[in-house]
Amino acid sequence: MPEDTSEDLERLQLLDIVFTRGVNALSRTELERLHDLIEKKDYSHDKKAQKSKAKLLKKIGNAIYDHDVKYGNSFKMS
Repeated sequence: MPEDTSEDLERLQLLDIVFTRGVNALSRTELERLHDLIEKKDYSHDKKAQKSKAKLLKKIGNAIYDHDVKYGNSFKMS
């Protein structure tokens, strides 16, 4: 399970940045990576943690959208 441990560590490092400096401190790539890592993590045993996960995923999604609006991205809907 070493890959799980490294992913957990990476997730915690990115979360630490988010909690200390906010989601806008992360690059778009880091936001996408954090989104994937959180999405994979199972919090079904803890209702409060599951709710926090959903809120954080929404916040990350919004930050990715804002980044795309600000800097442009290949996925434009028109």
